[in-house]
Amino acid sequence: MSQPPNNSLRLAIGGLLALAAAMGIGRFVYTPILPSMAESLPLDASEAGLIAAANFIGYLTGALAGATSLLRGSARTWFLLGLAMSALTSAAMALTNDLWFFLFIRFVSGMASAVVLVFSTTLVLDRLTAAGHGSLSAIHFAGVGAGISLSAMLIAALNHFGMNWQTLWLSSALVTAGLMAIATVLIPVAQKTKERTLVLSEETEIGSSDLLSAPVLRLVAAYGLFGFGYVITATFVSVIARTTPALASVEPYVWLIVGLFAVPSIYVWNRFAAMLGVRRVFAIACLVEAVGVSMTALSTAPVIFLAGAALLGGTFMGITALGLAEGRRLSVDDGSEAVRRMLAILTASFGLGQAAGPWIAGHLHGITGSFQAPSIAAAIALVIAAALASV
Repeated sequence: MSQPPNNSLRLAIGGLLALAAAMGIGRFVYTPILPSMAESLPLDASEAGLIAAANFIGYLTGALAGATSLLRGSARTWFLLGLAMSALTSAAMALTNDLWFFLFIRFVSGMASAVVLVFSTTLVLDRLTAAGHGSLSAIHFAGVGAGISLSAMLIAALNHFGMNWQTLWLSSALVTAGLMAIATVLIPVAQKTKERTLVLSEETEIGSSDLLSAPVLRLVAAYGLFGFGYVITATFVSVIARTTPALASVEPYVWLIVGLFAVPSIYVWNRFAAMLGVRRVFAIACLVEAVGVSMTALSTAPVIFLAGAALLGGTFMGITALGLAEGRRLSVDDGSEAVRRMLAILTASFGLGQAAGPWIAGHLHGITGSFQAPSIAAAIALVIAAALASV
C-alpha cells in the first residue's frame, strides 16, 4: 500500500530540514562567518582556505565511510547522529582561536555533513519512490538553499547588532539543533517494516565492475570537477565582497541571494532535465555556473557581482541533484545498496574536488593578491565538467 500524500510531504519536508541543518548551515555557514573571523583573529586567505579544505576533506572521508560497511545500522540513525554532530561542531568553533583546532572541528563537521547527505538522501528517496511520490525529492534537495538563506539572514542580523564571530557560531549551532528536532519528528522510524539496514554485501564492494564503465567514470570525474569549480566562489564570495570597497555595501545580501536562488533551482533544472535529458542539462548548468563564477571574479560592479552570485546559487544544488539522480539511474537495477554506494562514491568525488578548491585558492591568493586566478581556474574546471557530461 502506498503512503498517503501527506505522509510523503512530511517526509520530504523532514529531508529538507535535515539538509538545511547539516549542509545549508553546518557546512556552508562558514562562508558568511568567515569575514568576521578573518578580521577579528585575524585569518589570511591561505589559513581560511585551509580551514575550508579541512571541512571538505572531512566530507570526503564521511562519503567514503558511507560507501563501505563501516557504518552499520539504519539510515535514520546515522543521519540523526550526523545532525547532532553538526550542531556540536558548530558550537565548538566558538571555543578556541587555534588554527589546528579549527581544522579538526571542521574536518569532523565535514564528515557529519556527508553522512547526513548520503543517508538522508538514500532514506528519503527510497521511501518517496516506494510511495509513488518521487517528484517530491525536489523538496528534500531544496534544503541546502533554504539553509543557506536562513544562515545568511541569521548572520546578517547578528552582524547588524555587532555580535562577535563566536556568537555567530553558537547561534548557528542552536538553529541546527532546532531543525534536527523537527526533522526527527517528520522522519519517523518505518512502522510496518523494520528500517532497512544499509550495509554493503560482498557483492557490492567498491570497485565492482559496473563502476568501471565509461558513463560512470565520466560522471564521477565531472562531479569532482564541479565540486572544485563551485566551491572557490562558494567559500570566498563574502570575503571578496567585504574586502572590495565597491562591493562592501552588498556583502549582507550576497550569501542570501545565493541561498534564495538555490531553493527553486532543483525543481527548475529537473524540469529541463525531463525535456532535454539529465546529462545534457548537467552540462548546460555547469556552463551557466562557469559564467556566474567568472562574473564574481572579473567585475566589481555590484549588479554584475550579485548576478554572478545568483547564477552560482541557481546552479550548484541543481547540478548536485542532477549528478546524484544520474548516478542513481545508473545503479538502480542493482538494488538499494548499489544506489547508496553510487551516491557515496559521487559524493566522495565531489568532496575531493571541494577539498582541493579552497586550498589552491588560498595559495593562489597569496601569490597574486586576489581571487581572480583561482576563480578563472574554477570556471575552466566547470567547462571541462560540462564537456565530460555531454559526451
